[in-house]
Parts: sequence; structure tokens; C-alpha cells
Amino acid sequence: MKVGAVVLTMGNRPEELRALLDSVAKQDGDPVEIAVVGNGSPLPELPDGVRTVELPENVGIPAGRNVGIEAFGPGGSDVDVLLFLDDDGLLAREDTAELCREAFGRDPELGIISFRIADPDTGETQRRHVPRLRAADPMRSSRVTTFLGGANAVRTKVFQEIGGLPDDFFYAHEETDLAWRALDAGWLIDYRSDMLLLHPTMAPSRHAVYHRMVARNRVWLARRNLPAVLIPVYLGVWFLLTLARRPSWPALRVWLAGFKEGWTTPCGPRRPMKWATVWRLTRLGRPPVI
Repeated sequence: MKVGAVVLTMGNRPEELRALLDSVAKQDGDPVEIAVVGNGSPLPELPDGVRTVELPENVGIPAGRNVGIEAFGPGGSDVDVLLFLDDDGLLAREDTAELCREAFGRDPELGIISFRIADPDTGETQRRHVPRLRAADPMRSSRVTTFLGGANAVRTKVFQEIGGLPDDFFYAHEETDLAWRALDAGWLIDYRSDMLLLHPTMAPSRHAVYHRMVARNRVWLARRNLPAVLIPVYLGVWFLLTLARRPSWPALRVWLAGFKEGWTTPCGPRRPMKWATVWRLTRLGRPPVI
């Protein structure tokens, strides 16, 4: 089973990028092929054999990763599995690629694996990095309904069957969009605590576009994927949760503008999931209203 890795970078972390690529090169088994995408920035000097793409402008995370997928042929067809790794992360173990090969080889219905993320200094995993509602124990592996964008492995047949990440999302919720489409097509998603990416703890709100994109893309996600009757329920729950978290007035104002934008702008193709998928998500502990 051939494994590749896609790394998206804005060129501002050359030392961390090199450390990540070294950790990928040290993986057991057959060498992992690597594609590095410069998202609106020139790339630093990279090891020989790395596939490179330099984009003239920042096209966002999902579109940039889609470019990385295509660097391995249509839908990533040159390889069987693609790892997606943040450029300031580090694979903590040298057997991660082998564990991926074993997991995908053992279960032909497994489409996506979400890795555990831990801070390199404290070893702690943030609750938001455990892709399930019961997130108190990050060391418990389980079947899940979404995954982490910068620390995962995807069987390339998933992309070839359902397409890539939603380009227009730019940032936020693109993984859940892909996850819901994959689950609707019959694929499974696992969270594996033994597949570890070390990554510094950072608040997602550090991004200037955070509040707008989170709100807009949440609406797009629902409009694209949910049965019509569930759209107001899902978005109503998230609206109330956002208010309950008591954001600052400037943050809430931006969030509300993004929420409105999600309703008034095109969301891309609408393919509502089957009710069987809704029930499947519910059985996995995350009905698509939460």
C-alpha cells in the first residue's frame, strides 16, 4: 500500500517544516512520498524527491490541500493513502505510516483516520482535538463522525469517489463536509490515539477570519449536506451554543455577519445525506443536529 503526504505551508515556518519532513522521511516501511504546497508563498529549499507546487496566492486550506492531492495524480491516484499534516507538526512515532497501512489493509470500508494531536511540551490533547462529543479521554480510540484537518490519513479512493475538500470554504468545517459526504457514501472514520502528531497548542481564534468563516461555513455545511428539515434545527442549536459561550461583542458581530453571509451566498452543490446516514451518525453518538 503506497503512502503519500500532503503538507500545506505559507512559507513562514521553514524550520518546523523541515523537522516535519524529516519525521516523515524516518517512517518505517516503504518511503512515504511527499508533496509540499506553497499557499501564496515561495517554498524554502526542500529535500530531494519532494513534489512541490507554488501557488501565486493564498487559496485557503481546503483548496490548497486539493492541489496537494492532485500532485499525486487525479484524486491522488499515484498512491493508496494520503497523510495530511500541518507544517508545524511532527510525527512522534516512526511507525505511523505502517499503522495506517495495517488499518486500511485490514478494513476495506475504512476511509479516514484522524490522528491524536498533543502539545510537544505538555503532552496534553485539547478537547477540541478529539473529534467526538465524549472527548474527556483522548487516549481512547473510537469510530467517529469527523476528523482533524492537519493530522489525518485518507484512502485516496474516497477522493476519487466523492471528490475533494470544498474549495470555497477557505478555512473551517471543510473536514466535516468531507466526512459527512464520505459517511454518506458508506466509508468509515476512525480516531486513533496511537497515531500521534505533536503540535503546539494554539487558539483557533488567532486567525483573523476565524469568527466569520466559522459562522458562514457552518451554514454552508448544513445547506449542502443536511435533509431540509434538519437545517434549521442544526443551525438553531449552534446559534444558541454560540450565544451561551458569551463571545465579546466585536467577535459576536463578526460571527453574526458570517452567519448571514452563509444564507445569502452560494454554498456549492447540495447533496443532502440519506436518512440512513443521519441514523448512522446518531448511533455513533453525534446526530447531525449537534
